[in-house]
Amino acid sequence: MHDLVRRHPDRIAIDPDGNAVRANELIVIDADEVVHNAAAARGFVVIERVRLDGLDVDYSRFATPRGMGLPRALKLLRKLADGREVSTDPLYFPSGSVGPAAAVGTPMAPYGTNSLIGIIDGGVPVGTPGLVRQQGFASGAPRTSDHAVAIASLLAGGGGVRASAPGAQLHVADVYGTDPGGGNAAAIGRALAWMARERVPVVVVSLAGPPNPLLGRIVAAARRLGTVVVAAVGNDGPAAKPAYPASFPEAIAVTGIDARGRVLVEAGRAVRLDYAAPGADLLALAADGRARRVRGTSFAAPFVAARLAAHLSDGDIAGALKALDSEAHGRGKRGLGRGVVCADCATRPR
Repeated sequence: MHDLVRRHPDRIAIDPDGNAVRANELIVIDADEVVHNAAAARGFVVIERVRLDGLDVDYSRFATPRGMGLPRALKLLRKLADGREVSTDPLYFPSGSVGPAAAVGTPMAPYGTNSLIGIIDGGVPVGTPGLVRQQGFASGAPRTSDHAVAIASLLAGGGGVRASAPGAQLHVADVYGTDPGGGNAAAIGRALAWMARERVPVVVVSLAGPPNPLLGRIVAAARRLGTVVVAAVGNDGPAAKPAYPASFPEAIAVTGIDARGRVLVEAGRAVRLDYAAPGADLLALAADGRARRVRGTSFAAPFVAARLAAHLSDGDIAGALKALDSEAHGRGKRGLGRGVVCADCATRPR
């Protein structure tokens, strides 16, 4: 993270809480003309005013006054905002790594039903199995990334990798593109709003970062509209701070296990853990079309999303979660949340 800041000091900064954020930018939720005028008088410049139609979310992005440090600007804008929520725009990072190529074993037969599933991540190539729509939410997007391709392959299969959601129709949102400050809360929020408008019922977000009021509000609004986020808990270890968006109350938090059923030693945590799924000793595709070894809680999230989507034929999220609970196993064991889902979905190396 600090290396990223050193390479792009004009685009990325460290906020007072130690998180990587977009440099010289702040967000105010529900800022009216009084707030805008007061901010302008103190040197803040509006970058954009955004209304997310259908979600009842409005926010404004401000550039901080020239020469003013982020901590001071944050304190000042909070004073000017008169009780409205003000925050930095933090960055969220993939929760897994794509390793070297490996030979594919004999994958088990897929199971599941045709499902509409979203992925908020990097981009995937044209011709990706299951891809029906892709949209960019960062400069230079969509741009193919190994991490996003791996997530897509675990859902829809291809190249010898077993599909956990056969026939899945994938909506992909690239929130990174070529922007060093990509993967930020505002971009993820806009992507999720798009998913909700497209009536995508389940969205995989294998990214992790700090809490953010704007992203939290959008996750909650999407859930009310019938779109639920399935998010990885990150890979910063069990002593780390709770990861978001997994820790938002309306999200489904997922950790990873290895082939022996052990929680990954690097798995992060959430305020409330929901499920576990395979996150190591498995294969997924990379952008070059080859199967590669992958590891991280990133790769557990699509398995849970696949099984949740399979139970969501009538849009009843509560009912689908109850059905998912009934097929999970190991409930009550430490670190597994409500149990392990899709334990036999992984394609193992030969």
